[in-house]
Amino acid sequence: MYRNVVKPLLDRIGAAILLAVSAPVLIGAVLAVYVSLGRPVFFVQRRPGYKGKIFKIYKLRTMDERRDEHGELLPDEQRLHGAGKLIRSLSLDELPQLFNVLKGEMSFIGPRPLLEEYLPLYSDEQKRRHDVKPGITGWAQVNGRNAIRWQEKFALDVWYVDHLSWVLDAKIVLLTIKKVVAREGVSAQGHATTEKFNGSN
Repeated sequence: MYRNVVKPLLDRIGAAILLAVSAPVLIGAVLAVYVSLGRPVFFVQRRPGYKGKIFKIYKLRTMDERRDEHGELLPDEQRLHGAGKLIRSLSLDELPQLFNVLKGEMSFIGPRPLLEEYLPLYSDEQKRRHDVKPGITGWAQVNGRNAIRWQEKFALDVWYVDHLSWVLDAKIVLLTIKKVVAREGVSAQGHATTEKFNGSN
């Protein structure tokens, strides 16, 4: 009942309310990105969602487009600075995902939607993270976020799928607020965000 009816309903109601309440903050962040990084202000990318179905995720752009002499983008840590770095550290870049929640493509709580290119790399067990809608925050995010290894993240994601409940979701919401305020786990060691996933082997 909670998983299939109550949770999706609360997601959409909550997204609508938060979009209205956070509108001034979102507008301020959009202006900061525009002044600091220019256009485009939003980062749009294809991501796998429920059962691996592809959707377009919305985030605020936090990195510039600087490239090396070969035309390749510079490492994330070199392109993340100024307003973009502050917005990322406060997790304000995630605010546009409220539109994904409103559209029913995401939930507030669930495994983070990762890159489409990772799909063939998952083990059968890791693929189970797609048995629920992806979330803006999740069990892995409040237990290390980008500071833990991929195998740990996926184990936490699958544990969430097996133990999903309103009590667990409420706990994750409270822990997320604590993590955002403390700015914990934003980056993996030696990376501006997280290292690339290359498979389990």
